[in-house]
Amino acid sequence: MAWKYDKPLYSLATEDQNDHAKHVWENESLGGIMEDNHKLPQAVVWLLVLTVITAFLVTAPLWGQRPKAAIYEEYIALMDTPQVVALEGDEKKMEYIVNTVRSEGSKWAGDQDRHPLTMNDLRLIKDQIVELQRENVDMDYYTVIGKDVALANFEGEVRPDGVKKRVQPSWDKGYTIDVFYVIYFCLAVMITVKRLPPSDWEPDHSVGH
Repeated sequence: MAWKYDKPLYSLATEDQNDHAKHVWENESLGGIMEDNHKLPQAVVWLLVLTVITAFLVTAPLWGQRPKAAIYEEYIALMDTPQVVALEGDEKKMEYIVNTVRSEGSKWAGDQDRHPLTMNDLRLIKDQIVELQRENVDMDYYTVIGKDVALANFEGEVRPDGVKKRVQPSWDKGYTIDVFYVIYFCLAVMITVKRLPPSDWEPDHSVGH
C-alpha cells in the first residue's frame, strides 16, 4: 500500500490505487447505494470548527480540574459543631454544612459545587486534612483523590523561597490533551478522505448499477 506525498491535500494515494478504487466504486453494487464523490460542504467544515470552539469555551472551567483539600476545610470545621451533631441522618448533616458554608460566601463555592461530597466522604478525609492543618502546609498543594489526600502532582512556578508551587497552573486546564485529540481527529479524517479518489472525479453509476 503505497503513499504519495507530493500533493497531500489533493491525494495521498498513487494512481494505480486510485484507479482500483474507482473501479470498485463504479462496478460493485455497494448494497444498491449510489454514492457520489463531492467535496465536504464548507458549511459542514465551519460547523465542525464552531462545535470544537464552543466545546472548548463551555467546558473550560472543568478541564483537568481536581478537588483541592482547601475547598473542604470549611466543611470539616463544621462537622463536630453542636448544630451538626444534633441533626439526625448524614444527609441532613451534609445539607446543613453545605448551606451554612454557602451562606457565609465561601471563596471556594464554585469548586464545592463541582466536587460535592457525602458525609462519609468527609469522615474519610477529615483526619488527613486536620493533620495537614497542624503541619501548617499550603492546603492548595494537596488534592483529594477518593479517600486519600495527596500532594498534587503539579510542579509549576517556583516561589521566592525556592519551593515549587503545587497549584494547577493557570494555563493548564486540560487544553494540551484536548488539542491533541482534536488534531488527531482532524488528521485521521483528512488521511482517510485523501486516500480515496480525488473529489474532481465523479463515479459513473450506470456502469455497475
